[in-house]
Amino acid sequence: MTKRILITGAAGFIGSHLCDRFVAEGFDVVGMDNLITGDLRNIEHLFSKPNFSFYHHDVSRFVHVPGDLPYILHFASPASPADYVRWPIQTMKVGSLGTHNCLGLAKAKGSRIVVASTSEVYGDPLVHPQNEDYWGNVNPVGPRSMYDEAKRFQEALTMAYHQAHGLNTGIVRIFNTYGPRMRLNDGRVLPNFFYQALTGQDLTVYGDGSQTRSFCYVSDLVEGICRLLFTDYHLPVNLGNPDEITILQFAEEIIRLTGTQQKIVFRPLPKDDPRQRQPDISRARQLLGWEPRVPRSEGLKITYEYFKKAVAYSA
Repeated sequence: MTKRILITGAAGFIGSHLCDRFVAEGFDVVGMDNLITGDLRNIEHLFSKPNFSFYHHDVSRFVHVPGDLPYILHFASPASPADYVRWPIQTMKVGSLGTHNCLGLAKAKGSRIVVASTSEVYGDPLVHPQNEDYWGNVNPVGPRSMYDEAKRFQEALTMAYHQAHGLNTGIVRIFNTYGPRMRLNDGRVLPNFFYQALTGQDLTVYGDGSQTRSFCYVSDLVEGICRLLFTDYHLPVNLGNPDEITILQFAEEIIRLTGTQQKIVFRPLPKDDPRQRQPDISRARQLLGWEPRVPRSEGLKITYEYFKKAVAYSA
């Protein structure tokens, strides 16, 4: 079997790091992205590599890749609230039509396909920490529903292909991930805090800051995805860092790291914003022998250096 892989969402934050990993491991990597939220600068260093090719294509339309294709990673989707509120229909389409097209391609090629789901399928959870057997607490018509329900449908469709066609499928539920190549205007808490600190703005905390998140460095996530890809496990697997922190504590951490003097200001909590987010990674530990290795203090320093350059570049 050839070492060949299709990665959708290739120019995005996580997708570009996956491209790096598989190019480095000698795979023939086919990257695909419609560039709604992806950025070619994330992968331009790969264009000179003989084992990397890129297609500017929307997977919500028919997807064809000639030749053998033993592996597919379907990671195309807007992934931040700012993006999926701006692109609600596109978000629903990539989770439904895009997933259907990728699963159809996997069926035609006999591929092992792993789709990128999210901790958002748990909604505002009533179980803490969240394990894969929890069904979630999701508002199907709320302001985040286009993303939450697209991912829930994606999981259901993936399982339907597994059950009806015997397709070799996998589902990774990704919790908050950070690192270089996140966008300044991403809209999520970490780039928001770094951008505000680096541009002299006060740090904005929504609600009283008692809501929690768990941040996983991108290299740890990529390692977990790779390990899952090379199994035949088909049920959802949480990947994230269980080191939980409140948003207020996180803002204070960013201020200490950046050495800035900004204040923390409080704004009303957005509707349906999850109050708790912490993965139970027991399944990943047992199945994959995986757990995060990069401490937040180390990962944040690397990410801070990236954002300093990004802010200077955008000035």
